Amino acid sequence: MAKVEVSMPKMGESITEGTVIEWIKKPGDAVEMDEALLEIGTDKVDTEVPSPAAGVLTEVKVDEGDTVDVGTIIAVIETDASEAVVVESPAPEAPAPAEPAPAETETAAPAPSTEAPAADAQALAMNGASGDGVDVLMPKMGESIMEGTVLAWHKQPGDSIELDETLLEIATDKVDTEVPSPAAGIVSEILVPEGDTVEVGTRIAVILASGSAPVQSSQAAAPAQAAAPASASPAPALAAEAAPAHSGDGSPIPRKGPDGIFFSPLVRSIAEKEGVSLAELQSLSGSGRENRITKADLMAYLRNRGQAPAAVPAAQAPAVASVAATTPGATPVAAPVSFEPTQIAQAGESRVEIIKMDRMRQIIAEHMTRSKATSAHVTSFAEIDVTNLVRFREANKAAFQQREGIKLTYTPFFVFAAVEALKDHPILNSSVEGQEIHVRKDYHVGIAVAIGKTGLVAPVIRNAGQMNVIGLAHAANDLASRARSKQLLPDQLSGGTFTVTNVGSLGSIMGTPIINQPQVAILATGAIKKRPMVIEDPNIGDTIAIRSMMYVSLSYDHRIVDGAMASSFLRRYTDVMESFGPHGELR
Repeated sequence: MAKVEVSMPKMGESITEGTVIEWIKKPGDAVEMDEALLEIGTDKVDTEVPSPAAGVLTEVKVDEGDTVDVGTIIAVIETDASEAVVVESPAPEAPAPAEPAPAETETAAPAPSTEAPAADAQALAMNGASGDGVDVLMPKMGESIMEGTVLAWHKQPGDSIELDETLLEIATDKVDTEVPSPAAGIVSEILVPEGDTVEVGTRIAVILASGSAPVQSSQAAAPAQAAAPASASPAPALAAEAAPAHSGDGSPIPRKGPDGIFFSPLVRSIAEKEGVSLAELQSLSGSGRENRITKADLMAYLRNRGQAPAAVPAAQAPAVASVAATTPGATPVAAPVSFEPTQIAQAGESRVEIIKMDRMRQIIAEHMTRSKATSAHVTSFAEIDVTNLVRFREANKAAFQQREGIKLTYTPFFVFAAVEALKDHPILNSSVEGQEIHVRKDYHVGIAVAIGKTGLVAPVIRNAGQMNVIGLAHAANDLASRARSKQLLPDQLSGGTFTVTNVGSLGSIMGTPIINQPQVAILATGAIKKRPMVIEDPNIGDTIAIRSMMYVSLSYDHRIVDGAMASSFLRRYTDVMESFGPHGELR
């Protein structure tokens, strides 16, 4: 026999564990090399794991919903089908407590038998007194991240929750993320309130995993019966609450659509709350990884939907009505106020729209004001003739895209030239630590990426000094794609030693950027514009020609970088940028 063990793969530099979301293959199934074997998830990303060999899946060692360390053996594949001995996994079998569920939903006759378990289970859930409780810990969000802040709890004690459904949203100074539930059941206890910051590994909640199916339907029946008219029978309420959540057209929203696109728990939750049908979700163009629909995609759709949400909580209705009444001619609010807290205040004849900063904008505001208070900012400028670079790119971009599979932008050239200049001016690749200057020997270059109109991030190209233009092009393309689809890992946003921001991509001819602490300099490249320029030629004299010109600006920390050093850096940067010949080769 030739057994091949399948291990929990490492999904990132700081990821130490993973959760089995779904086994695509079962024990006894034949599997081909690289065929999807299972789907796993971390607190950053969900992905399918390909089979490392062709054969028969003989054993599954980790059940769906279980979280194990990277490198743990999770399955065994027998490559010789004639020798395969299948070991059945006992865990996937349906638990016994789920049996009463159909009886509860079919009729309300056995009310005494369903109310007692519901009361007992709810008491256990509220008190956390169960041996089957699953602890939820504050996850580690990156190699240097030691704590996290609870932004919002999506579930409250007593609420039922599904495996991988969003339980809460947490934040660090690098990234915000939603934390999925590690088990299905009932939220028994919340140990950390919203707004509190705790260390990684801290116990923040408890989920009562046992008996979740009957508790979910019985527990939900109580508020449903209280809200129903006196003449209504409790049986329909029980049936409605026990059934799966539905979208606007009455059909349940699955984890995956018919076209195979995965819908995250948060997207499903918002869609169900706002009455978005499965058909509507499938019609959206997702900006996430593998065309997945993100929260931003869905919220943008809701804003432009052209009609009010199908189900607006009664408590919100008066507030919306009052806003509309006090703002003549205002456009009706289509999206729920809870997602985008916007108010319109009227004072005399003027109207003011008050928009609460989102988390990203708050972080940017804090970082920028801290940087200005920390560093003595000075900015120097240079003008570069990039005519040859423009011709060089035009001559190579078609062949480059066909060969490499990505577009050839100016960004890798900007980064390459910056690294060459840094090698000659190492003081600009440093940080100030008290009364010391720490010069970094590795060149980790951040590239500013705009996230729509909501803000920007600066993911880091690590070891940029060891890459040529082709390598930098792939690295920049990957980071930009991850940033715009919100798939960046926290470690990809930290550790930068120098930053390049291409303000020209947005049309600006120049800018005075703020230093990204604890770095001491940031370079801004402006838009490339054709202008008439005087060309000095000793043979024929001065002539006027149309040239492609670009401004660059260097903001630097005047505590350790003087104007002469900055000017020398820009001179070297200009020389490298102007060295690209129109008929040269990519290097």
